[in-house]
Amino acid sequence: MELTISEVETYLAEVFPQMRGEFQIDALNEEQTLMRLTPEERHLRPGGTISGPTMFALADVAAYVAILAKIGRVALAVTTHCSIDFMRKPQPGVDLIAEGTILKLGRSLAVVDVKLRSEGQADVVAAASLTYSIPPKR
Repeated sequence: MELTISEVETYLAEVFPQMRGEFQIDALNEEQTLMRLTPEERHLRPGGTISGPTMFALADVAAYVAILAKIGRVALAVTTHCSIDFMRKPQPGVDLIAEGTILKLGRSLAVVDVKLRSEGQADVVAAASLTYSIPPKR
């Protein structure tokens, strides 16, 4: 691992200060990244469920964190593709958990699988596949 949870959190606060406190990193290791979102009113859509853009953001950040943990402080690693399937409504009033797994980490591309679940539930709420472009080292 290049970066610890604390180091990733510090780095994210530097490069994305607008996201401070939005997501929490629960676990970060060689196999998996676990993150959470505690939903607030601003994360909800009509009908009271967590909005798609909020779920996309959690999946995207989980992928970015998984990659940063492996390659270090690379602000310009960017999403080049995302496919997300929304399968069921998240449980109301429960944290949303993202489980990210790096499927491939190359010199210029990374592919990450992210599953979203309501905390304490086995059923997947949404599944995302993300590809990131990693800039060349200088």
